[in-house]
Amino acid sequence: MPEQKNQRKPSAANSTSAVTISGLAKYLKLSPAAVSMVLNSTPKAKRFPEKTKKRILAAAAKFNYRPNFVARSLRKQQTFTIGVLVPEVSEGYAALVLAGIEDYLLQAGYFYFVVSHRHKTHLLEQYPRLFMERLVEGIIAVDTRELPLVPDVPVTVVSGHRRMPGITNVVLDHRRAAALGLEHLLQLGHRRIAFIKGQPFSSDTETRWTAIREAARKLGLAIDPDLVTQLQADTPTPEPGFDVTKSLLAKNRHFTAMFAFNDISAIGAIRALLDSGIKVPGDVSVMGFDDIQNAAFQNPRLTTIRQPLRRMGALAAETLLKRIRGGEYAKIVAVEPELIVRESTASPPLSVLEDLSQTAVALSREPM
Repeated sequence: MPEQKNQRKPSAANSTSAVTISGLAKYLKLSPAAVSMVLNSTPKAKRFPEKTKKRILAAAAKFNYRPNFVARSLRKQQTFTIGVLVPEVSEGYAALVLAGIEDYLLQAGYFYFVVSHRHKTHLLEQYPRLFMERLVEGIIAVDTRELPLVPDVPVTVVSGHRRMPGITNVVLDHRRAAALGLEHLLQLGHRRIAFIKGQPFSSDTETRWTAIREAARKLGLAIDPDLVTQLQADTPTPEPGFDVTKSLLAKNRHFTAMFAFNDISAIGAIRALLDSGIKVPGDVSVMGFDDIQNAAFQNPRLTTIRQPLRRMGALAAETLLKRIRGGEYAKIVAVEPELIVRESTASPPLSVLEDLSQTAVALSREPM
């Protein structure tokens, strides 16, 4: 047989074995540091020309490069993992906050676990321990009223109102939100306003209700206790709002507007009103809170107080990573609400405005 010529052994970059950053760097004739910056999407990667970044990414795809997460973690003594604690995962509040958290963590190269505690005490105690066993570097809690103490890792809370050592709270300015909502309804001419409070276990319930009462007092609005109802069921659907509105209507107490705890309960309230033959907003105006994605697509489209939920999630993630890296952080990060006026609010019926006008005239004629 003829003697076979010696074939050149494949390099680290063109072998079938796992390719390394050093192998890619040799193949591309670049420094390992440059290749690492681009593949890990670090801030310093922005200084490289787009053509160079595309070459690096193309080579990584060609040779099926996979980062060695274990080696990276051991080298940096980091796991690049965050634990996220939420009451439930559904369309609405939690989903938008999670989207903001995800946006920021993905950009920063972090992975995250999400667990739903459903306000159950044993899960609230168990999940932080499970996070710690998986070596998370920090925890973000969303709308979690009873937050267990978590030792040795930074914690950021979205819609948290309890000041605890080492914890940053990302919160909405509820005083401003309450004033925006009530001022809008009063300017339309409403004086008989019904309110739906949040569930007792929601972290925002008491803070928001206190803000509404303060705003009402400053605006000279009397709140009728018979027109105040509270959500009870632990389900992230319009059903609790539907049920409490039906109960409120059964009292036969007159009202021309309703300020709901959130958009989901407002949607349920509108259905209860329509089912009872009450037009929205012709007979009763309804205002929500949050501005979830479906709010603009309801019939009627929902007037609401917008919480920048996605931004709040991103701020929570940004603050947490700053703490992990040893940077300065604030104990409170406050965000501003915004009034979004759509179709579910309007002036009360003309007969109601006439009654109010006649009452005002009669009072003005009474001797002081």
